[in-house]
Amino acid sequence: MLPTIGSKELVAWLPTFLQSKKVLYPEIAYPTYLVGSKISGAQSEAVGIDASKWPSADLAWINSPANPTGQVQSEEQLQAVISWARANDAVVASDECYLSFTNQAKSILAVAKGDNHNLLAVHSLSKRSNLAGYRAAFIIGDAKLISQIREIRKHAGMMVPLPVQKAMIAALSDEIHVAEQAKRYNDRRTILRTALEKIGFEVKFSEAGLYIWCTKNEDCWKTVDWFADHGVLVTPGSFYGELGNKFVRIALTATDENIKQVAERISK
Repeated sequence: MLPTIGSKELVAWLPTFLQSKKVLYPEIAYPTYLVGSKISGAQSEAVGIDASKWPSADLAWINSPANPTGQVQSEEQLQAVISWARANDAVVASDECYLSFTNQAKSILAVAKGDNHNLLAVHSLSKRSNLAGYRAAFIIGDAKLISQIREIRKHAGMMVPLPVQKAMIAALSDEIHVAEQAKRYNDRRTILRTALEKIGFEVKFSEAGLYIWCTKNEDCWKTVDWFADHGVLVTPGSFYGELGNKFVRIALTATDENIKQVAERISK
């Protein structure tokens, strides 16, 4: 296990640490995967969820449950990712920051059943434990690979401050708040998803995590304007790739009361 200064920092710098030449990342994705490949000077390619169709590369990012879509990859899909990694002698970095929000999702390390060669899993306490701003995250997996990454980070001054590490230990030692956090977001999701579907939105995936991914089958900016007219801020799906052009991402990070107010506003 290696603590990192938040998960975004690790995502941005991992291709550089690994001296990657080509990086694959999800076709609908958090922008930092692409930014990381640009920082390192690596080639990059957006790919679909079916790893059997992926080209060769030396690093691939997966994200399950995903930001922004909330899609959860099945065990069979994760096994296909592992098979691709073995066939290409490539590293797979699995961004699992939203894993604790559902029982449906599995870590790639669980699917690998102890053979963690070239597999890394990234976890964040910002989501799991509400420690946003502490910059508290960690990676687990291939011990040899993590040792190499640690050595580079040490000389680059990328150490997590001890008080933050102590906070991480406290948070990781308690599971009660994790269950409460998951229930809180799942309840909010149910309220807002029900309201959206009643007024004609199609909600895609959105199985877990902090967001709802939905569409009215129109340009995302038109949908953004519609929400703004109702006093609600949402993120245009185009921020996450071309396939998001007709979608918006709605965060569930407001208070329970505000989520209920949003559901009421858009229903009028």
